[in-house]
Amino acid sequence: MRRRRGFAGVGLVTAVVTVLSGCAVGPNYVKPTVVTPEAYKELDGWKVAEPRDLALRGAWWEAFGDGTLNALETRVSVSNQTLAAAEAAYRQASALVREARAGYFPTATIGVGYTRSRSSSTVTSSGSIATGRAGSPTNFFQLPIDVAWAPDFWGGVRRTVESNQAGAQASAGDLETARLSLQAELGQDYFQLRTLDAERRLLEETVAAFEKSLELTRSRYRGGVASQVDVVQAETQLKTTQAQAIDVTVQRAQLEHAIALLVGQAASTFALPAAPLAALPPAIPLGVPSQLLERRPDVAAAERRVAAANAQIGVALAAFYPSITLSASTGFESSGLTRWLTWPSRFWSAGPGISQTVLDGGLRRAQTEQARAAYDATVATYRQTVLTAFQGVEDNLAALRILENEAGVQDEAVKAAERSVALTTNQYRAGTISYLNVITTQTIALANEVTAVQLLGRRMAASVLLVQALGGGWNVGELPSARAVTERTAPR
Repeated sequence: MRRRRGFAGVGLVTAVVTVLSGCAVGPNYVKPTVVTPEAYKELDGWKVAEPRDLALRGAWWEAFGDGTLNALETRVSVSNQTLAAAEAAYRQASALVREARAGYFPTATIGVGYTRSRSSSTVTSSGSIATGRAGSPTNFFQLPIDVAWAPDFWGGVRRTVESNQAGAQASAGDLETARLSLQAELGQDYFQLRTLDAERRLLEETVAAFEKSLELTRSRYRGGVASQVDVVQAETQLKTTQAQAIDVTVQRAQLEHAIALLVGQAASTFALPAAPLAALPPAIPLGVPSQLLERRPDVAAAERRVAAANAQIGVALAAFYPSITLSASTGFESSGLTRWLTWPSRFWSAGPGISQTVLDGGLRRAQTEQARAAYDATVATYRQTVLTAFQGVEDNLAALRILENEAGVQDEAVKAAERSVALTTNQYRAGTISYLNVITTQTIALANEVTAVQLLGRRMAASVLLVQALGGGWNVGELPSARAVTERTAPR
């Protein structure tokens, strides 16, 4: 009968612990609402290039059809040190999850102790002064095993784990945001460098044309048809254009160095051969605005931080409840080495402990208010991140649409300028106009051709930025699960 009562008591305690362990104070997480537009405003008046049913992929840069860019982009994920730091930050956040989960389990310690002591001959065991002889030295051997466990009755540990898991997921989102940002930065730098290559080639071709014009002017001067002023003007125009061609190399060198940094290579050992910018912006599938929240890693990271802050409210509220600790200690102790590990030298003790803070000067209340305020801040940050995401898409849609229209007009301006140069040159050869007219039309033509090249570079950069604004082919399904961030694995 007593045994049955004992089993019943143990079962009752177990049931109570199980029920209480299923409780977790604090609000359960609900994803904040955000307002999403039904369509992108800047699509009005601009036809999206076909095919429209394509979707962005992880290697989004392959859509630009540039083998050199493809090779450079793959090196970012392997060798970029900023990305390596972001990956280490994720692993640190994942380790914090496992650190918090350790609170679920008991803590056990084992130790070995030895003490040799001798009592004073002038002090008795009661503390009074004695006049007897000193006691003999004594030995004390101890082998204790201590076990302590604080059951998570109020869910403080669970909320901490929940918070750290969401924080680790946010760190994974930060990692993907950094990856996409670095890849987009590389794409922009690369196309800007190729724009300068095209500009340099254009200037070199113009220099060759101006050299022929200078030779023509000198011939006319020697024949008495042209004045020395025409020769000086032609020389000035040639040298000015040569200087412009040289000046382009300064910015190109800096962009080359920037690309070397992005791919994790010393600028001194990195070089990109010159090549003109010949490609056009590719077709970029947009999807609908409501999908943007699932395609942006920074939005996903901001949402996970809201979840982490929500769990911290539960951690703060758990501090209002009593702390319960179950502890036990056992082992062997003896004054002699030969009897130390014998059965009669065993000892043990066990017992629960409960404590409750009754006065803290408003500390816990302040911590709870702080946690709620932090949650409100993360909600606002999340909504602001969403708004910024839509702004990024709209900005680059507008840039692509407007630059495409501008490029069409600019191409017509280039053709008109080329016809003007041809007509003016023929008139100069006929002797009907001065060389100043030729210089003016050639300068205008060169400026229009440079502008056309720069417009193409800006369109390519805007395409890269639009891909980045759309998430670069990333999807929220790639965010590691709560279980994944708890395991000792690195993200893809």
